[in-house]
Amino acid sequence: MKAGLPYYRSPTSEEIGKIDRAGRRVLERTGVRIRDKACLDVLKQAGARVDHDEQRVRFSGDWLDDVLSNAPTRFTLYSRDGKNDLHLGEGNVYFANGGRVFRILDMRTGGYRLTMLRDVVNTATLVEHLDNIRFYVIACQIHDVAPRNYHLNDFYHAFNRTAKHVMGGCDSLEGAQQMWKLASLIAGGEDNLRKRPFVSVITNPISPLTLETTTLNVLNFCLSRGIPTTCAPAPIAGATAPATLAGTLVQMHAEALAGVAIAQTLHPGAKVLYSAVPMAMDLRTMELAVGSVEMAMMNAAAVELGKRYNLPVYVSGGLTEAKRPDIQAGVEKSVSSMLVAMAGADCVRLTAGILDSGNSISYEQYVIDNEIIGTIHRLLAGIKVDEATLGLDVIDKVGPGGNYVMEDHTVEHMTEEFFYPELSVRYNFDVWEERGRPNMLSRATDVVRTILRDNRDGILDVDLLSEIARTCPGIETS
Repeated sequence: MKAGLPYYRSPTSEEIGKIDRAGRRVLERTGVRIRDKACLDVLKQAGARVDHDEQRVRFSGDWLDDVLSNAPTRFTLYSRDGKNDLHLGEGNVYFANGGRVFRILDMRTGGYRLTMLRDVVNTATLVEHLDNIRFYVIACQIHDVAPRNYHLNDFYHAFNRTAKHVMGGCDSLEGAQQMWKLASLIAGGEDNLRKRPFVSVITNPISPLTLETTTLNVLNFCLSRGIPTTCAPAPIAGATAPATLAGTLVQMHAEALAGVAIAQTLHPGAKVLYSAVPMAMDLRTMELAVGSVEMAMMNAAAVELGKRYNLPVYVSGGLTEAKRPDIQAGVEKSVSSMLVAMAGADCVRLTAGILDSGNSISYEQYVIDNEIIGTIHRLLAGIKVDEATLGLDVIDKVGPGGNYVMEDHTVEHMTEEFFYPELSVRYNFDVWEERGRPNMLSRATDVVRTILRDNRDGILDVDLLSEIARTCPGIETS
């Protein structure tokens, strides 16, 4: 008889400690390459061991601990209307979509096309009206806008379509400056934006163990103005990191800690997340396997590594290799999103809308993922046990052979105890047949059409739009 499988356990505290110590050893012995003289000079002056010839920085343990102690353990990613503020470091899990893909699945034609400005507009509109997706990540590359105005347009149209927190990457310092100028106008001034930043910026080191000048310039610019940032390494096991999951986590942890340490050296107290996107490959084909269970496991472990330092943690979940919203997509997305959520991540990106190994998006997938996330939220809430929920009085009242349907106790608790999906089919077979055999995808298509039809206009004030047009030339309509 085949033996049963043991139940899953996350890495033990002792195992996480081993990975942590190994990552710190990498920082102390191997170091990080920093291709920017100005940053090297700042780090050297702050006490790091700097080799200018090799462009290499090594962090001793005591120095690292001292610098990391400046990082805030709690801060807020604000929404503009105050309805979706994200309180990081307080035990909450927030899900977002993902960004910077190049293609979109067009369900009207069944094929893929390049992403355009209108896709930023539409995805931001969807996120605004999908309750379980709590912040918006700039979703895609804009192929119909000149590069010099790229970031001006994607952030503008995001701000004009959602009041939720907006996060996006900036490919250049100029792009970060465009974002800052635009956001300051919308906030009513630079001081207001600094007090309640409703935008944050993604930066990424290059694995293995390298930071480039552009990344450091964007990081420095944003942090100097109070804009929260990530410095998120994305090592690929077997390609840009060791083939073992533990080895990839060691390198990733070193890179993530280096990002936080550099941010705190440049601007002590700056709002920066412990950020990591460890990935896997199918080493038989050398294809990226972001929907793999191994990637989900590594992202869950990354949460535990970041929490070891009491830092807000930003990781990825909800990815898939599937090319359509299908069974594979549902399986891969649910497993990874659930694992990182149960690990206690603060921010989980890429959970909504992403298909095709992170290369494509689908409007319908946004809606389906919103429902998956809703299910996970219910799971995280757990089973409430108190005098009211134990139900002793109503059990005694109904007694043997009775029925609870019409009891006040049922009415009082039915909305808070259960998650009611909008897309999942819960009809009996005959009703399902009568209603045209709907499924999650067909229902998601209907939701997309309704949201985009009923929300054609932006949300920014008309007078503000005029001021932005005068101050920020280069904005294009969708």
